[in-house]
Amino acid sequence: MATGSTPLPTSSPSSANSGDTRYTYFPLALGVMTTIFFMWGFLTCLNDILIPHLKGVFELNYFQAMLIQFTFFGAYFIMGLPAGKLVAALGYKKGIVAGLIIAGIGAALFWPAAGMRVYPIFLGALFILATGITVLQVAANPYVALLGPEKTASSRLTLAQALNSFGTFLAPFFGGVLILSNAVKSSDDIAKLSAAEQVSYRATEASAVQVPYIGLAVVLVVIAIGVYLFNLPKLEETTEKADESHHSLMDALKTPHVFFGVLGIFFYVGGEVSIGSFMINYLQLPEIGNMTGEVAASHVAFYWGGAMVGRFIGSALLAKFSPRVLLSVFAAINVLLVITTMVTTGTVAVYSIVAIGLFNSIMFPTIFSLGIERMGPLTSKASSLLIMAIVGGALIPVIQGAIADHIGLQHAFFVPLICYAYIVFYGLSGSKIRNVPVAAKAG
Repeated sequence: MATGSTPLPTSSPSSANSGDTRYTYFPLALGVMTTIFFMWGFLTCLNDILIPHLKGVFELNYFQAMLIQFTFFGAYFIMGLPAGKLVAALGYKKGIVAGLIIAGIGAALFWPAAGMRVYPIFLGALFILATGITVLQVAANPYVALLGPEKTASSRLTLAQALNSFGTFLAPFFGGVLILSNAVKSSDDIAKLSAAEQVSYRATEASAVQVPYIGLAVVLVVIAIGVYLFNLPKLEETTEKADESHHSLMDALKTPHVFFGVLGIFFYVGGEVSIGSFMINYLQLPEIGNMTGEVAASHVAFYWGGAMVGRFIGSALLAKFSPRVLLSVFAAINVLLVITTMVTTGTVAVYSIVAIGLFNSIMFPTIFSLGIERMGPLTSKASSLLIMAIVGGALIPVIQGAIADHIGLQHAFFVPLICYAYIVFYGLSGSKIRNVPVAAKAG
């Protein structure tokens, strides 16, 4: 591998084999990347707070409220390929900076959206925000995997995802206090207010969303400037520029463990996001938790916090146990937990749904690592397919929302139940290396 194009980073890499980036550690660069993982986790989880808030503000049904997740995660599918081309053209570092700036623009657009109280404008702002995060995902996941030896890529990515989960853990507390602390009035209640009171109420309601997201826009731009100024290793030869054979996405998708991995990411993200999206409304049900929105938001924090704790533990477990076996066991436990929350009420139902987060922990990084295993020059194509599969977070919640409108929210959790059942299959069978394309073998 040519090293002349890769300047020595300020992160003082240590290397077991000088001159080969596959065996080089970049500890400070990895530290910078964990900040990026934290921010997109924080932004993604704030959707769980926006959903009940906007559901009340616009008096939406469950299906309409889930358009928030449909728009946000739909961006992964629509913008996944353009994001990959952008990162290939700019390189990892500039691609990450671009993603942060795009996300910052989306967050800033919440100010006019909240001021005008127009739901489609909210969705448009979310799409732009999600486009920025899509660019970050496409650049950051493989970049972290490359910041050290290949054999520890799964453990390193799991560690970075733990910081992502720390962001998802803090976001519900942040959003619960700033966004859900005041109860949303119905249109009938608003009609009973005087004209001056209505103006004051709508201004307060708008600022509950405006202030947090403007603050986040500023933070994103500041981080973008910091990343731009930091001397990250370029690793340009590992982007799609290095793929001189012009392989297609279908070349990667024809490989069984990649195909099943794409479905694995689709179902995992769909199940995880669907549970997080409905949790506040679920815990507010009289027969389940009978909680206020702010208290329910704190439980959502523990759902995502469980994933954070599980990833720190999982990073150690993955060094000792087969990732395929561990993935199957964790998914099987979640199948049992979902069944428990569906057939019980009260405290048992509450704790069982919150505990799912702990066992979600290793699923994304493990499925992702197994999905790109032994793909050689086709790794970037397999990575793009796996990122596009995050669209499961757009479709599964909408499906559960439509079903919940007809049979009730508790019974509708059979949708994520199916998702976790598939992941059991992927760990036991779907992830096995059956064959790899000639192009991958050549790498």
